[in-house]
Amino acid sequence: MRRGECSDSRDEAVVLGIETSCDETAAALVRGGVDVLASTVHSQTELHAEYGGVVPEIASRDHSARLLPLIDKTLSKGGITLDRVDCIAVTAGPGLIGALLVGVQAAKGLAAATSTPLVAVNHLEGHLAAILLEPDPPRPPFVGLVVSGGHTSIYRVDPGTPLRYALLGRTRDDAAGEAFDKVARLLGLPYPGGKAMEAVSIGGDSKAIEFPRGMRGRGLDLSFSGLKTSVRQYVQEYGVPSGPAMADLCASVQEAIVDSLVEKAISATGAVGLDRLVVSGGVAANKRLREKLARVGRDAGVTVRAPRMSLCTDNAAMIAAAGHVRFMAGETASWGLEPDPGWTLE
Repeated sequence: MRRGECSDSRDEAVVLGIETSCDETAAALVRGGVDVLASTVHSQTELHAEYGGVVPEIASRDHSARLLPLIDKTLSKGGITLDRVDCIAVTAGPGLIGALLVGVQAAKGLAAATSTPLVAVNHLEGHLAAILLEPDPPRPPFVGLVVSGGHTSIYRVDPGTPLRYALLGRTRDDAAGEAFDKVARLLGLPYPGGKAMEAVSIGGDSKAIEFPRGMRGRGLDLSFSGLKTSVRQYVQEYGVPSGPAMADLCASVQEAIVDSLVEKAISATGAVGLDRLVVSGGVAANKRLREKLARVGRDAGVTVRAPRMSLCTDNAAMIAAAGHVRFMAGETASWGLEPDPGWTLE
């Protein structure tokens, strides 16, 4: 049998996913686009913590050292040898150019050495595909909100072979996760900022300080630069608080970010006449965002779904799931595949 035909059909193809777009080195094995046989993620958070954000050169070097051993570990966990893999799917963009290059070159080398089909996956498409790994996933069409450290975008996802995407709205400046990181650094909180601020905000009053909601009532685009400036001005005037006052400040900032995301995402469903919304990406792990989206969505007649927490942050299972869809459509990448740090999803 030829590769891609070792199962009863491509429906049951085993895809090796590889993800190195930023500061997680990840590999996963997914069968049939839905069954996760193994998923391994190494986070570089500790490496970048002292800098308050991701340092591209450090990220690339760590990916180089860890990726191949991590792939071996994933194959072992999944009980699959490389010659039984039907397709290799790799994140080719967007992301940090050096980090992407590590994953793409490794995927090309493995594919060439084993004559395995290679599929290039857009990182944002991967986040949207993460929901496919959940039981009874929503069927397109639906609205997808991708919200992470580097990306905040709203898409209409339509059925097709492969799926089709239409950009409905995006941030004009900082991504939501980036806004969390910058505010956290301003307040002396550790990286990653979203996780740190969420922890500090517990018990805080989210209405204590009224911070701006950027571009409210102005289409489906978002903006978080005004919020960042407002927090800086607050700190300059009152200083960095502590105790309950710090909890109030973090809760108020978090609420401003969550309100913006909820308003735009729910408005997008109304604008395109859909009643299903999928939220994904690292910030989708934020409990307040999940709670408010579910409540506001319910009031608006919109069903809101999100992947489990482990599938929100960068991982390779979502890349394998997205790669399976493209493999089913007959897509393959050429041996000349190069990473594209600015690859748009459309």
